[in-house]
Amino acid sequence: MTLSAIVVADCVRGEHRDYRASPVGAAAPAFSGAIQSIGRVARTAEEKRALRAGGACAVEMEAAGVAERAAARGLPFYCIRVVTDLAGETMRNDFNRALRADGRFDTISILASALRHPAARVPELVRLRKRCISASRILGSFLANCDFR
Repeated sequence: MTLSAIVVADCVRGEHRDYRASPVGAAAPAFSGAIQSIGRVARTAEEKRALRAGGACAVEMEAAGVAERAAARGLPFYCIRVVTDLAGETMRNDFNRALRADGRFDTISILASALRHPAARVPELVRLRKRCISASRILGSFLANCDFR
């Protein structure tokens, strides 16, 4: 898998159950498979490898919650993600320390931590920002040309 690769889930593996994802018709190429949804950032290459060994082609944090709500309301569920960090990368910034109870990140905490070790952590934040901007553009183009059945 490469940076900015599109991943279309056929299922999302949550903490307590798996959710089937509806198929998406798309002209653009995309990876397909199971996505593991966890309640934290998969930070280390070792953790990402372990999740991959369990059969996940990608890892993320939100899809199981969305899938659960869609299932409760009898709505179709689609899961399309874009890769912003690779399985072989270990993040120097510990985003989990800045994860609030409501699932959002405390950006001030992230910045403060990065500034304590600026040579290693600030460049990583700049790289991640660039990757996220690129991923949002790629995802937007992909979604604009999808057929949601």
